[in-house]
Amino acid sequence: MLNKSIISFFLLLFATCSFAGNRGKEQPKYLWFDAEANFERFASKDSISYYLEKAKSVGFNQVVVDVKPIYGEVLYKSKILPPLTTVNGKVIHRDWDYLQYFINEARRLGLKVTVSTAMFPSGHPATNEGLVYEESRWDGKTCLEYTPDGKMLDIREDKKKVGAFLNPVRKDVRKFALSIVREIVKNYDVDAYALDYCRYPGDDSDFSADSHKAFEHYLGKKVRNFPDNIFTWNADGTKNPGVYYKEWWAFRANVITSFVKEVRKEIHSINNKVELEYWAASWIHGIYGQGQNWASPKSDFSLNYPWGSKAYNESGFAPYLDTFLCGTYLERIYGMDDP
Repeated sequence: MLNKSIISFFLLLFATCSFAGNRGKEQPKYLWFDAEANFERFASKDSISYYLEKAKSVGFNQVVVDVKPIYGEVLYKSKILPPLTTVNGKVIHRDWDYLQYFINEARRLGLKVTVSTAMFPSGHPATNEGLVYEESRWDGKTCLEYTPDGKMLDIREDKKKVGAFLNPVRKDVRKFALSIVREIVKNYDVDAYALDYCRYPGDDSDFSADSHKAFEHYLGKKVRNFPDNIFTWNADGTKNPGVYYKEWWAFRANVITSFVKEVRKEIHSINNKVELEYWAASWIHGIYGQGQNWASPKSDFSLNYPWGSKAYNESGFAPYLDTFLCGTYLERIYGMDDP
């Protein structure tokens, strides 16, 4: 496995820094080009060239090109997914390959290219836009939320959610997500593939019959009174742990970790020179609800928290990554005594 590098970055187009690698080797300096935020800005090739040249001039040596935001539509030539033509009411039809142009210009400038896709979101609940709102084949495959009032809600109907996530536990969803990875790695000359939104949407998902069944398989026994035996909601929005509280979080983390492992295997079956990268927020203790255990499986950090367990620790997917992209958005650093 290649040396790991940790990259901290900020918001839209942001600087990065690395703390790993060989001393004599140039350290990676990443700039992330967000698809949604730059949808209008990069409507023309000239604009892409301008910002890549700027990036090169100030010292960046690698760019992340986001080509699949939360809508489930894409900014590359795909036989699987429709093109992204509308964001926030703005319509742009490109008759050229967005990703390929980024790659061509990056190569001209000597920049490495990471391609990024949102893995499980496939729609925008706030506006009912995107793949899962346009095609009935996704009915029953999106995450089912367990709400504080004890009801179940299809995430497509929850206007507060950032994206309408497909259920990561379903085999057909995972197969679909892997097909996107395969298509890009086969058809584009990229240096790395970054997994974005490769997680659950939150601690209230997924409580579908599919997840119930998969959880029983994970435990090796029947789970009755589901989801009450996982947890119940208190009036203040906190959780009251059930019999299988800790096991549930470990199970969900394993769902995500096993998928990350599958992605790495898929990429390397096509081109073993393409590295695997993963974006996640820095507050690892706060994202257990998303199933994002980006730590080493040798770490014991989760034992400091009421949801943690040895099984959760062992689900860490750091060994499958070449680079971890760490989102450090807060103005202050929070510790265990100041959560």
